[in-house]
Amino acid sequence: MARMGDVLAGFHAAWEFESDSVLIRFERGIRTPKLFQALGERRIPLDAIAAVTLTPGKRGTVVLRAEPRPGADPLMEAAAGQLKEGSDPYRLVLPAERETLAEYYADELRALLAPEDTGPPERYLVQPPEAPLQFKAYDGKASFDGKSVHFRWFWTGASSAKWKSGDQSFTVSDLCGVEWRSPEVFEGHLRLLRRDTGASQPAQADQDPAAVVFGLGYGPVHESLPFAAAVLGAVRAAGPAPLKSEGAAPRRDPADIAERIRHLGELYEAGLVTDEEFSTKKAELLAEL
Repeated sequence: MARMGDVLAGFHAAWEFESDSVLIRFERGIRTPKLFQALGERRIPLDAIAAVTLTPGKRGTVVLRAEPRPGADPLMEAAAGQLKEGSDPYRLVLPAERETLAEYYADELRALLAPEDTGPPERYLVQPPEAPLQFKAYDGKASFDGKSVHFRWFWTGASSAKWKSGDQSFTVSDLCGVEWRSPEVFEGHLRLLRRDTGASQPAQADQDPAAVVFGLGYGPVHESLPFAAAVLGAVRAAGPAPLKSEGAAPRRDPADIAERIRHLGELYEAGLVTDEEFSTKKAELLAEL
C-alpha cells in the first residue's frame, strides 16, 4: 500500500500522497509552464477526483492524470476545457521507465476513490487561488481583494462605452458567475455574470463594463485564469452555485460585425490566426447578422 508522505516526482511537478488527498507541488524552473509556477502547490482531496488514468505520453514518457469531478475545482470550472494539454495541472508527466511505479500509484488511488463521488458536489472541494490578485487586460486593470472586483480602464485600450461608464466595482454578492475565454483564442476575455438578470449585458466584451478583454501579451492564462477561479470560488462561497448565462445574446449591429471581420482579416494577414480559425470565426460573425 502507498504510505502517507510517499512522493512521485515527474517533470514540472511532484505528487505527495496523503491519507485523504494528493498534494501537488509545482516546480518553479524556467521550463515549467507559467500557470504551474503561479499555482505553486495545490491540495486535491480524494473526493474531488472522479478517475485516474495512465497513458503513453510524447517522446518516451507516460502521463498519470487525475480526472477532476465536474464542479469540484473552481480553476477547472473557470477554464471550461480551454487549457492546453501542457498546462493541465492534473497531469503528471514521467519518464517511461517509471511506468511501473506510476501504475502502482494509479491503482492505489483508484482503490481509494468512492464510485458515488463522480457527480458535481454542492461546494468546491479544491481551494481557489487566494486573493488579492490582479492582472492587466488590454483595456483595463482587473483587481480582486476577496470581496470586490475592480476594473480600472486604460484610455489607450478601453472602448468609448467603457470610458463613459467609468471605472467599475462589483461586490461578490452582485455576481452569479464568471465567463473566462482564453487569451490564446480570438476575442479572449473575462466577463463577470451579474445576478441582476433584469439588466442584459452587451453581447461583445469590449462594450461590456462588466468585462475586460485580452490581447497579445494581455490577460495571460497564468494571471487571468487564477483570477477567474478566485472570483468563482468567492461567488460559490457567498451563495447558490454560479449560473451559466441564459438566453441568446442580443443581435449585433451589422456595422460592428463588419468592423470585427475587418479586424479578423488583419490578424489573418499578420499570421496570428490560422486558415481554420479565420474561416470558423468569420462564419460565426456572419451568422449573427
